[in-house]
Parts: sequence; structure tokens; C-alpha cells
Amino acid sequence: MAKAETPSIPEDAVIEEKFLAATGPGGQNVNKVATAVQLRVDVYRLGLAPYAFAQLKELAGSRMTAAGELIVTARSYRTQESNRADARERIAELVAKAKIRQARRVKTKPSKSAKARRVDSKTVRGQIKKGRGKVSLD
Repeated sequence: MAKAETPSIPEDAVIEEKFLAATGPGGQNVNKVATAVQLRVDVYRLGLAPYAFAQLKELAGSRMTAAGELIVTARSYRTQESNRADARERIAELVAKAKIRQARRVKTKPSKSAKARRVDSKTVRGQIKKGRGKVSLD
């Protein structure tokens, strides 16, 4: 099955691309070479609609700073290029997910008959519980 094309991040939105020493696979190479990528993206430069910005803020959680920067660290692969591509892809997926508008919830009230059924069932349940009391020897 072909993967859906995710939108790419514009270059002017990328603030900083930092390479760090990664953990994980790579043996001694991991201690010598900075292969992990930390990508900072200015979300305001992405041109998102207000609902999408709010959704992205919720999806990103602690990865979003108060200044509107999205920080993603990728360290799954052994090469800088693979980690850079992974970080950009993850940001693009987050943005694409944020652009999907949620359906509005329409509030509804229970009907009178539904309220009556609920009260009746509570009364019946109360009678059952009341019948579990101590038995008196009369």
C-alpha cells in the first residue's frame, strides 16, 4: 500500500538544526559522531489556521515551546541524513494531523422518558440493596 504524501516543511520555518551525540545502535561510532538531529521549527511561519495551530499545540504537548517553536529530536538511525529526514517527516505528519478539522459535537439532552427510566432503575436498585440488610429473628 502506498504511503500518502506528507507536506514538506518550508526552509524559512526551520530555525535551527542541531546535531547531537545519539544513544542507541552504532557501537563505538555513536560515542564519536553526532548523528542525532534536533530540529526547531517556528510554527508561526507555517501559516496554519487558528484551529490547526490549537490542534498542533495539543498534539505536540511538551515539544512545543511558549515561543511557538516545535522541537523534534530524531536518533533512530545511524546517519545524520536518515535522522534529519525522520525529524522532518515527523514534523510534517504532526502538521498534517493538526490540519484535519475535528467534527463539532452537538450537545443533546436526555428525553423525559429516558430520565424516568433512569430514576426507575435507580429505585429498583435501591430496593435490592435495601433487601440485603440484617435479617431480624421475629
